[in-house]
Amino acid sequence: MVSNAEFAAVIGYLERERGVDRETILQAIESSVEQAARKNARTSADFTVQIDRKTLEIRAWDVYAVSNEEKGFGILTVEQARRFDPTVNEGDVVKVPMPAEKLGRIAAQTAKQTIMQKIRDAERNNVYNEYKDRVGDIVTGSVRAISRKDVYVELGKTEAVLPQRERLPTEDYNPGDVVRAFVLRVQNDGAGPAVTLSRACPDFVKALFRLEVAEISEGVVEVMSVARDPGYRAKIAVRSLDPAVDCVGACVGVRGVRVRNIVRELSGEKIDIVRYSDNTEDYIRAALAPAEPTTLEIDRANHAVYVTVPEDKLSLAIGRGGQNVRLATRLTGWKISITKDDLPVGTEATEESFESKRDQMTHRLADDLNITMPIAERLFACGFHSPEGVLAAEQAYFMSVTQLDEQTAREIYDAAQATVDARGE
Repeated sequence: MVSNAEFAAVIGYLERERGVDRETILQAIESSVEQAARKNARTSADFTVQIDRKTLEIRAWDVYAVSNEEKGFGILTVEQARRFDPTVNEGDVVKVPMPAEKLGRIAAQTAKQTIMQKIRDAERNNVYNEYKDRVGDIVTGSVRAISRKDVYVELGKTEAVLPQRERLPTEDYNPGDVVRAFVLRVQNDGAGPAVTLSRACPDFVKALFRLEVAEISEGVVEVMSVARDPGYRAKIAVRSLDPAVDCVGACVGVRGVRVRNIVRELSGEKIDIVRYSDNTEDYIRAALAPAEPTTLEIDRANHAVYVTVPEDKLSLAIGRGGQNVRLATRLTGWKISITKDDLPVGTEATEESFESKRDQMTHRLADDLNITMPIAERLFACGFHSPEGVLAAEQAYFMSVTQLDEQTAREIYDAAQATVDARGE
């Protein structure tokens, strides 16, 4: 058994460094020793442990019945009982002190495990109560350790975790590095840190703009939507609630200082600031920047938008790996499909129904990729309207969206590449 001085030192450490209330610790120890003794020692259900709040001396006792007639566990004769209380008589009960050493090694080990678990639970409660109202805030801490690419961050006396999936893929960390992150989630159950951080979620960008742009924090400019490819590119849509305030200019800042600060915090992630509009066509045109659509037609029944761009601007409109159109789709909530403008310069387009145009484009896609009409219709419905559009998407993303098997997807990719190569000859 530890001495009272050692016991006091441990409790003092838990109070100071771990933020656990002294009374909570003592109650946890009392309860744990009682439970351990009842499981692993010859004790009754009335076995009790009490710690003196001043001296920290541990006292334990059990309750026995007093009888000269009955025998067995938990029963003492009157003569035996009067060793502990000279006033007891037949039929009474007597409290019998039990030295802590008699609880045994197994009981002591069980008690230790239970005590540590209860202390961890108390710590989690403290952390939960401290951070439960801070979800959505940005906090700053230092890297304590890295395990399986999860980063453990010290926030004062609290340990938080920045999971691999919430990290920017362009960033590496070392112990001692300062980290600024978004409080994504605070929970009071399960193992591990109670606070989960993120640098990859769209709300982190929104929170950074709220800190950097006074007009947003004051409610003059409103962030309507954010879409991210974490570490590489983001689009943020804003609008002004005051006609005298330019929402885009406010976010960019004088000489671009505001957005530059945010880009620096995001390790160089490019940010497109889009002017929100209630007019769907204007909003989608802005979201597709830097591409400039030649035509843009809205199919409200299918919540889809069909866009054409000049052939030499198709790759710009789609973006590397389909990034530009993918972010514009997430930002606006509309399914955006982009194809090249096949009209000769100076030729005016004739009006066609959506159904007619969709049929023509689907048949052309089937011919270009040498696929059946059902598969062409599936690709078209998923936003792949041309061989260039197929090649712009990563194969894993293409397979996930279209639900095609790997072999079929590979054949479609090969056919798309062959078609594009033939057009370039």
